[in-house]
Amino acid sequence: MYAFTLERPASAADAARLAGEGAKLLAGGQTLLASMKLRLADPGRLIDLAGIGDLAGIRRDGDAFVIGAMTRHADVAANAELQAALPALASLASRIGDRQVRAMGTLGGSVANNDPAADYPAAVLGLNATVQTNRREIAADDFFQGLFTTALADDEVITAIRFPIPRRANYQKFKQPASRFALVGVFVAQTDAGVRVAVTGAGSGVFRHHGLEQALVASFTPAAAASVPIDATDLNSDMHGSAAYRANLIGVLTQRAVQQMQG
Repeated sequence: MYAFTLERPASAADAARLAGEGAKLLAGGQTLLASMKLRLADPGRLIDLAGIGDLAGIRRDGDAFVIGAMTRHADVAANAELQAALPALASLASRIGDRQVRAMGTLGGSVANNDPAADYPAAVLGLNATVQTNRREIAADDFFQGLFTTALADDEVITAIRFPIPRRANYQKFKQPASRFALVGVFVAQTDAGVRVAVTGAGSGVFRHHGLEQALVASFTPAAAASVPIDATDLNSDMHGSAAYRANLIGVLTQRAVQQMQG
């Protein structure tokens, strides 16, 4: 690991100022620290967000949950109110990585990193969540922009994410057994406005599958999902699974999600 300077700001505003000067934000560190240990990253200056108390916590706000960016995966998974009102999100958090990762990893860190196989981006996009920063609010459809790329500016810090409570939702994940990232993950949410289907692990970033959404709006059944052809053209193909295999998984996992939501 290369030498670095550790900054400990007292507020999100201070963290944003340091980030604007070129320092790198450190949340749970599950990706960044591993890269630094392998000398694949040399940020020089790190901004430790752990000391900013108002960046963590879970609260219900009307028909939504507002979850602080520094809230650990384990806390999302264990929150009783979330388990009762939005169990799909709590369940998703309970299946991220292993126990050690869940104890350290954070919601904001995962979303800001936008790993193409991460779980939380599927929930953010599938639930039409709003990413709140120190400067503005960003709709989920505008936030994710591609491989490890988001709408965040260099001096912008995620402070919380607002998740609307759907009528029902479900997340299905086919995990890569070594990393426990999603080889493919599908988050299905049914709301008064329609159906959203968000896919992670299959492409260069999380994306909505509009064909599945349209079919499920017309008929919210596993058979309707099964009738939708999944184009493998732009999907990932690697040693863990071909593009065609991932395309098949998208269809199968969507059918499973719908079936569980009906049950």
